Amino acid sequence: MKEATIGIVIIAISALGYASNWLNWRFLNYKINYLLYYFGAFVHETSHALLCLATGAKISEYKVFTRQPHVTYSNSKLPILGNLFISIAPIFGGLTVLFFVNKYFFIDYYVMPSFSDWNYFLSDFLSFIKQINLSDWRNLLTIFFFLNMGAMIGPSWQDLKNVWFLILLLVFVPWPLFVHLGLLAIALILINIIFQLFLIIIISIFKLIFGRK
Repeated sequence: MKEATIGIVIIAISALGYASNWLNWRFLNYKINYLLYYFGAFVHETSHALLCLATGAKISEYKVFTRQPHVTYSNSKLPILGNLFISIAPIFGGLTVLFFVNKYFFIDYYVMPSFSDWNYFLSDFLSFIKQINLSDWRNLLTIFFFLNMGAMIGPSWQDLKNVWFLILLLVFVPWPLFVHLGLLAIALILINIIFQLFLIIIISIFKLIFGRK
């Protein structure tokens, strides 16, 4: 299979994040999920804001606890790459939060596979998901994180639209370190979607048995 590139990985993360958010709003539109969504949105938007500050972009609006969380900002003072870094900041911000949670709260409970390329993605993904044991309290907390992984990590379509030309150029640019982190993000959002689909099925069966609409 062709080597993964920066642009392809970013587009895949965004598409999966959008799918995850759609499943939440369409089928899991409950109050508890709103709270979890806002946690993911806080990490997402704060990541944008921090990169704005780091690259000299002026923030004019920062909103998290709304239907459409967002950060409004001016162009970065860092030519070309500044706006790109701001747009994809949630990938790194979300992974950083999860790293610290696993490192200092779960005490390295999860061992991250290498996720070095598409060719080994399935085996790495399966080895990662096998670590999830629902009889352990840490895994139950992980489920809450995973339910809104898409909102936390995935750049929005607006994020991509802001730098669409650069994303297209990056489709042809490989960078092993970014691909490693990006494939990890893809795996996390896929697990997110699996949990969402599982919950949707369970809720649908419950409604069917008890006649709730």
